[in-house]
Amino acid sequence: MPGAGGPVSQDWEPVVLRKKAPTAAARRDDKAVNAARRAGADIETVRKHNAGTNKAASSGTSLNTKRLDEDTKNLTHDRVPTELKKAIMQARMGKKLTQAQLAQIINEKPQVIQEYESGKAIPNQQIIGKLERALGAKLPGKK
Repeated sequence: MPGAGGPVSQDWEPVVLRKKAPTAAARRDDKAVNAARRAGADIETVRKHNAGTNKAASSGTSLNTKRLDEDTKNLTHDRVPTELKKAIMQARMGKKLTQAQLAQIINEKPQVIQEYESGKAIPNQQIIGKLERALGAKLPGKK
């Protein structure tokens, strides 16, 4: 811009470029730790429990483990009682419905009806209620 007005001045102040501080990961790097040791800096080492293993924090054994091991009861879910199985089958046959048709009426999968009739299902009061309404029969085992 010569001739544009006053004299052109230049800024001769030094520009200082500094490296960014090392990240946490870089500070833990072997090279950085060894350099700090040579320089005589304080180094804090903390061994983390389960560090470097592929175990979730929640997968450790809990305080109840011993109690569970000592518990000799057979802990199983309740299954559909025999009288409920028979009542569902009789009511379905009385209405001349297949398992698949009944399942469609109560908006459940055919497998659910099959499990109830074979006694493998875990009783669910909502499903038993749906079955009662669809079959028009009072089923035992409804609470």
